[in-house]
Amino acid sequence: MDTIIVLLSALAAAGSFMAFALPFLNREEKKERYRSVIEKKRKALFEQSKQQMAQRGKGEKQLSARESVAMSFKVQEMLGELGEKVRDQMLQAGIRNPSAPLKFMIARIVLPFFFVGTAMFFISQMEKDLSNTVTLAIIAGAAFVGYKLPGLIIKNQIQKRSQEINLTFPDALDMMLICVQGGIGLEQTVDRIAEEVAEHSPTLAEELGILSAEMAMLNDRRTALQDFARRVGSGAAKSFATALIQAEQYGTSVSQALRVMSEDLRDQRMAAAEQKAAALPPKLTVPMIAFFLPVLFVVILGPTILQFLQTR
Repeated sequence: MDTIIVLLSALAAAGSFMAFALPFLNREEKKERYRSVIEKKRKALFEQSKQQMAQRGKGEKQLSARESVAMSFKVQEMLGELGEKVRDQMLQAGIRNPSAPLKFMIARIVLPFFFVGTAMFFISQMEKDLSNTVTLAIIAGAAFVGYKLPGLIIKNQIQKRSQEINLTFPDALDMMLICVQGGIGLEQTVDRIAEEVAEHSPTLAEELGILSAEMAMLNDRRTALQDFARRVGSGAAKSFATALIQAEQYGTSVSQALRVMSEDLRDQRMAAAEQKAAALPPKLTVPMIAFFLPVLFVVILGPTILQFLQTR
């Protein structure tokens, strides 16, 4: 008996320690992931700039990053504008592998055949024969699901990342405003805020870290901001990039632009929360009717029915 108590106490102590230590381990894991992504991006930009300098020294035609990616992986040449659109969707979903657009298009071609083959196999195993109309409808539905499934998965991932970024972005802008008003440069500000928000929003931290790396390594800040807006894809990122580009182009105050954007995004976040709160009562009507009311009827009328049955 004493051994069992000691073992249970040891397990309880180990569980308490793990519950205390896991948040800190998860925090460090998020920071390590953020640092690894940024280091990879810095190395890629460094290699790209080194290749451009080598080509410029040889007198060859200088290639942009977009053209070099197209030549390396043949995605844009094979798919054209559609490939560029798919590549933007992959970046917005957080998939940075240059061959991801090609794999996505291959999945859209292969999955319909796989789903149709699976549907035909199950139809052939059925004991009851189906009519030709039903069979064609099942096959067409399987092909449609196979074609749309990759797009739905990517769209769902884009929505999740966009919601996470929109939720944290106003606070990040407030911290940027404090840094800019304190006299810190924009590149150092973005890099500092990326480290600060890495614990709360790894997605936003990665995107801001990549933006900081591009602003530090590339000569054109406008291109880095446009790439940031294209990668993130949300309205907040596009407004942020547009405001900073206009502030640099027309010489307006960056801190004023950050302040206006922060207030606007905060109002949008509050409006979205109020909209969800207003939509909650209609959504709860059906569950209340289906689950709560029967239980209330049983609790209220149950004793009365039992007393009536006992008096008979």
